[in-house]
Amino acid sequence: MTKTNARTGGQILIDQLVAHGVERVTCVPGESYLAALDALHDSQIDVVICRAEGGAAMMAEAYGKLTGRPGICFVTRGPGATNAAHGVHIAMQDSTPMILFVGQVDTGMREREAFQELDYKAVFGSMAKWAVEIDSPDRIPELVARAFRVALQGRPGPVVIALPENMLTETAAVADAPRVEPAVSWPAPSDLERVGAMLAGAKAPIVILGGSGWTADAAKGIARFAEAFDLPVTTSFRRASLFDADHSHYAGDLGIGPSPKLKDRITGADVILLIGGRMSEMPSSSYTLFDIPVPSQKLIHVHPGSEELGRIYQPALAIQATPAAFAAAVETLKPSAAPAWKGEAAKAHADYLAWTDKPRELPGSFQYGQVMTWLRDRLPKDAIVCNGAGNYAGWIHRHHRFHTFATQLAPTSGSMGYGVPAAVLAKRQFPDRVVVAFAGDGCFLMNGQEFATAVQYDAALIVVVIDNGQYGTIRMHQERDYPGRVVGTQLKNPDFALYAKAFGGHGERVERTEEFAPAFERALASGKPAILHCLVDPRAMSVGKDFVPEEAKR
Repeated sequence: MTKTNARTGGQILIDQLVAHGVERVTCVPGESYLAALDALHDSQIDVVICRAEGGAAMMAEAYGKLTGRPGICFVTRGPGATNAAHGVHIAMQDSTPMILFVGQVDTGMREREAFQELDYKAVFGSMAKWAVEIDSPDRIPELVARAFRVALQGRPGPVVIALPENMLTETAAVADAPRVEPAVSWPAPSDLERVGAMLAGAKAPIVILGGSGWTADAAKGIARFAEAFDLPVTTSFRRASLFDADHSHYAGDLGIGPSPKLKDRITGADVILLIGGRMSEMPSSSYTLFDIPVPSQKLIHVHPGSEELGRIYQPALAIQATPAAFAAAVETLKPSAAPAWKGEAAKAHADYLAWTDKPRELPGSFQYGQVMTWLRDRLPKDAIVCNGAGNYAGWIHRHHRFHTFATQLAPTSGSMGYGVPAAVLAKRQFPDRVVVAFAGDGCFLMNGQEFATAVQYDAALIVVVIDNGQYGTIRMHQERDYPGRVVGTQLKNPDFALYAKAFGGHGERVERTEEFAPAFERALASGKPAILHCLVDPRAMSVGKDFVPEEAKR
């Protein structure tokens, strides 16, 4: 039955979240939205209390990645909002559905630079798909429904909604809006005919998967399509869990420092089927894999957002469709009896296995690559692996193999501090699955306080801190461009194992490769949130580059 009872703005707002199927929100509390917090008290929505707004927003973004529905985050005005901007930017660049609710000053105080006042449309205008301020409680159902639709439809992304304090305490009698299901764009029959014709005339085609809006069924559908046409398939930067790494047609990860053979396969292709992705700077090797504006390869670009089709690359065939819709439709195509590229998928997969199999030897007694290959064999196939940004992530991309849909949580925006909050949310969402977060020493302390959130909710994740005593990525660039002139990149770190214990978790210090496996097993068996503090030689700068000079040793 449609509700028409008089309620406060805070109650109306939370009733909308319930109507839209919200099960969980993240927040850092603030007096600017107390009425909404009070309404949450009487709801069945799980409220995850975080230690900083950046972590709360990243958790909401991770929820969007895992579920396909908007992650919901509440923060207070001013500094709360600017702290949360970190997560909004990730959601925008990663095309993740998310809604950030921000407290705002009383409407009667606006334009005075009142306490913590900001113009949220101006602050988030270039960072979000839409930013709006709700002035009257009777418009809450309308604007929240629109926010869900904007976050989900076309290219998914973040929406920011400002909530004036007095608006949340005023009352209104208004009907709730129904749950929003996004409109889905499908490929036209003529589009599919052209895809079939272009593949029939190809000699060296390849498929690239990326973006958001995928489902587990869609990923399986593309795998069946690849098998039927014997097509090699690659995944774009930090989208590796869209395709099983063990699949005989998987050609590898097209991210930072990709396999030279994979790059050659892309540049030598005559037809490229790009599904869901944008081929932005990282997967395109700084916009060098495709010519701009017209690629030398015949590009079939499938994307749900019309604004992305032809934005950088003018495709031979542009198809506005969600990845899920396209995956369902493309399975109806029938391959020719003997394609010209027959056997290339198997060769591409063999190249991928060779590229990722054995890690190279690095300086120091802790061999990170060997640890990663051990984890590759030890972790369950549905384990969720999270990371932020830094050179340490290169070992994950190079040597870990993802098998199950939505098991990789990592920012394509390259944002540090993401891994720990994402892992907290993942473990809260899937308490029975193994969740591992990787973080560099610099990356960890950007949101390491969310380890306290993990302890508070008994979220027994495992954080692997790779400590080389420096901002390693920047140090590597310094050594390349300004050799011997080290400034601004050296770090003095705490004992992260004791840090874990101080919060009530499990912590161990790992200095040698052979110490890692038993430490990991003990962390898993502890049933507590855990940190494994792994000491890495500072010369072990990158999975694929030379080391820094000898004097960089601790």
